[in-house]
Amino acid sequence: MLSWDGQALEVSRLLDARNPVFYRGMRRDQFRISIGDHFVIGQTTFSLVDQRVRIQSDEPPALTEHTFAASQLRQARYRDADRRIDVLSRLPEIIQGSSTDAELFVRVVNVLMQGIDQASFVAIVADPNYREREASSSEANPASDSKPVSDSKPVSDSKPSSEWNRGSGVFAVRAPINILKSNDLLGDQTSLRTEDDIAVLHWDSRNLTGQHFSPSAQLIRQALSTNQSVLHVWSRAIHASQQSYTQSENVDWAFCSPILGEACPGWAVYVAGDFGSLAATANAGATVAIAADLQDDLKFAELAATTLATIRQTRFLQRRQDSLRPFFAPVVLQALATREPDEVLAPRETNVSVLFCDLRGFSKQSEESADRLLELLRRVSDALGVMTHHILAAGGVVGDFHGDAAMGFWGWPLEGHSTVLQACQAALAIRAEFEASSRIENHPLAKFRAGLGIATGRAVAGQIGTTDQVKVTVFGPVVNLASRLESMTKQLQAPILIDEVTAERARKEVSPSIARIRRVARVQPFGINAPLMVSELLPPEGPDSLLTQAHIDAYEGAVDSLQRGDWSDAFRQLHHVPAEDRVKDFLTVYIAQHGRTPPTDWKGFIKLPEK
Repeated sequence: MLSWDGQALEVSRLLDARNPVFYRGMRRDQFRISIGDHFVIGQTTFSLVDQRVRIQSDEPPALTEHTFAASQLRQARYRDADRRIDVLSRLPEIIQGSSTDAELFVRVVNVLMQGIDQASFVAIVADPNYREREASSSEANPASDSKPVSDSKPVSDSKPSSEWNRGSGVFAVRAPINILKSNDLLGDQTSLRTEDDIAVLHWDSRNLTGQHFSPSAQLIRQALSTNQSVLHVWSRAIHASQQSYTQSENVDWAFCSPILGEACPGWAVYVAGDFGSLAATANAGATVAIAADLQDDLKFAELAATTLATIRQTRFLQRRQDSLRPFFAPVVLQALATREPDEVLAPRETNVSVLFCDLRGFSKQSEESADRLLELLRRVSDALGVMTHHILAAGGVVGDFHGDAAMGFWGWPLEGHSTVLQACQAALAIRAEFEASSRIENHPLAKFRAGLGIATGRAVAGQIGTTDQVKVTVFGPVVNLASRLESMTKQLQAPILIDEVTAERARKEVSPSIARIRRVARVQPFGINAPLMVSELLPPEGPDSLLTQAHIDAYEGAVDSLQRGDWSDAFRQLHHVPAEDRVKDFLTVYIAQHGRTPPTDWKGFIKLPEK
């Protein structure tokens, strides 16, 4: 275990560690080291050095500047293709295996260090103000994007540089010698920024001397502004009397390759090295040879940058899609993944099954929990969560919330023939969970019940609303009917009521092992002129079900007798239904109130006095 206090590094061997730790030739389990010291674990030596990075803005002019378009680099052939391709083939897997951006930066830099032998220093850099600079540049010079870049251009800037007080927040690992940078151990994982506002997201170097490195701000901005790889060559001979741009004797060339993509704004790969690693000498006439010698490295860096941009863009889009999950049902997200949003979300007429689900017992619970409103809110949220979970699990879309009620629908954005089946499955699952919760003492949903109504028919579904606010929902008479059926569950004492179209299709399309249907009564809802047959959706017959098929047959026989005016027979058949069945109370009480005799104006349906 490592702990840095700003002055020294505390090293402690874990009790379950297999390998011993040696410090100054002796086996030690705990010790402190200072900058310049080292310790050994197994065959690996760890050295603590003080390396810092500063963005340099007052570097001497470059001898030459070379620009390389991405298309130009991709057409070039590798001279050591086998080795480069081997490293590149592992790049996607290496990058994708990172769980955080910090780990991603470490892996990319390590790959670049492996693939570019001539590099002394590699970094991932970023200009946080890149978009603002681009916007300002475009406004000032609309044609700037097409302006050619000179092949040989000195670099200068009068701004002062400022040195960082920390490194990248991680340490590089390379056997047999590892560099522990003191700045990496401060615990600050954020990228650091200079007065030039250029950030280094992560960096690494091959040197063990503890030298400070100073990437060129002008080079970085040149690459970002042109969207091309740019190479700068500094002449040590010409500028021997001036301070080296890197404050390092071993770095005289550098190139920067932009990482293009929406997910990497203002990001770039920065690589630097020295003339000693190149075949050419440091003079103006040899710069073409230097550029040619570095072309393979430039191509490798550009491909690594492209891979990084692609993978991060994929993650960016995935996060964007994840952020939409609370707003769109999975079936809508699935449609959006393969079609244009305007096409998917555009309102259109379609066949739908609509489910309304309302929470019962809320008013009573509100009175009892008047001094615990936040607790009540959490319980109501849990109840709504049950509703939405089962609507979405059955492939539906949550269209709206009305206080303590939720509405879901099926048949959009993808039309299908199983909308009734899916709606029935969702309704039964909601009923089952509320009933199961009511049997558990102190459960948040213990005193809540749910009333559900399902209707099937034509409706307009999609993005509906005004210019100021829109939502994905469904509109039409079938929606009103589903809502009315849900409200009728209170009067008819049935947990789930469905309309005639839903009932007819359910008998054909839904297996009795999934759901059963019972005709309840022919009624005329309050405010509606046409009467309709209302049916109840029941769970399949089983050891826990109250009603057998014989009970359902007896009840429906009573409904038929009631409609044709034989109320005595209807009353008799209702007595074959278990007394615990609350639904039969509706017909039993209605028949008894009229003395078991139909009124003179009886037309075969019951008028409901209220909603």
